[in-house]
Amino acid sequence: MREGLSKPVSHLLSLLVLAGTASALWAAWLGWDQHRDVHPDGTETGPYEAWQVIGLVLTLLAPVCWAAYRHHIAGAVLGTTAGLTAAAYYDWSDDSSGLFVVGVGLVMLGTLCATAVVSTVIASMRPDAQRLTV
Repeated sequence: MREGLSKPVSHLLSLLVLAGTASALWAAWLGWDQHRDVHPDGTETGPYEAWQVIGLVLTLLAPVCWAAYRHHIAGAVLGTTAGLTAAAYYDWSDDSSGLFVVGVGLVMLGTLCATAVVSTVIASMRPDAQRLTV
């Protein structure tokens, strides 16, 4: 009986760990930068620089690949998506225009698609002998 419960518990745990990791990485890479850059012509950019977003994506690859290699696909895809979506919502919800919801939706869709592709590729690369033992 215990062996039957360990698999769903480990999958749930991977989902929660990846959601927490994604939120923490959002805070580490993007959470501290909250000001927009105003250029001489009056246009605004930011608040994030390209290197911050690239850093977030690259550091998220390690836990997503690890979970996918261990066949915790739901944790890799749904956990990461939930974590980044929640972090984006929390970070951007003070926008008075209400358009932050569009951005949060795009973060959710982009993360869902990207992690699904990465997880599928990584899980398919695992040798057959290891697939049977897990």
